[in-house]
Amino acid sequence: MGRNKEFDREQVLHQAMLVFWEKGFEGASIPDLLQAMGLSRSSLYETFGDKESLYLEAIELYKKRSLSKRRLLENPTSAKEGIRQYFDRHISAALDEASPHGCLITIATVGMDSPDEQTRAAIRDSFDGLEKCFIDVLRRGQQTGEIAADQDVKTMATLLLSLNHGINVVTKMKPDRQQYDDMIEAVLGLL
Repeated sequence: MGRNKEFDREQVLHQAMLVFWEKGFEGASIPDLLQAMGLSRSSLYETFGDKESLYLEAIELYKKRSLSKRRLLENPTSAKEGIRQYFDRHISAALDEASPHGCLITIATVGMDSPDEQTRAAIRDSFDGLEKCFIDVLRRGQQTGEIAADQDVKTMATLLLSLNHGINVVTKMKPDRQQYDDMIEAVLGLL
């Protein structure tokens, strides 16, 4: 008879997510993961399979936990206010000293040399989902007249998506909150 697992799966997955977030896929060694997760090598492999499978699960957990930020774009009082609130929370998270800087999805994208096609698909899904949220909020803004009807919402959504991931990278070296707030206001002025 096998032993029952004596750990909270989501909690140890959260710990693995933090290691991948801080070190990236390549930089996160199995000993790093084992130490952070508090698991033996056999428990890690029995529970999560290989490192790539663990990474994919960590990305999916991160995406699930990030959905609340996207919800700010769903029914805002105005399109621009929804975008402003989204980026306010995004910048706060990127600068939060209590967690690794940036974003696990951005880090996964930058270091996509080794992850398999499933991981690439999960990252692509995250990009596509956020871009769709931006397209939807921009279209609602056009319907209310807040955003000019001649604006190309696909192009503007790609700009906002790029801005989102750029913030994740640049805040690692330039943690100046005011600069990012000013940048968002400038982008909102373009809409």
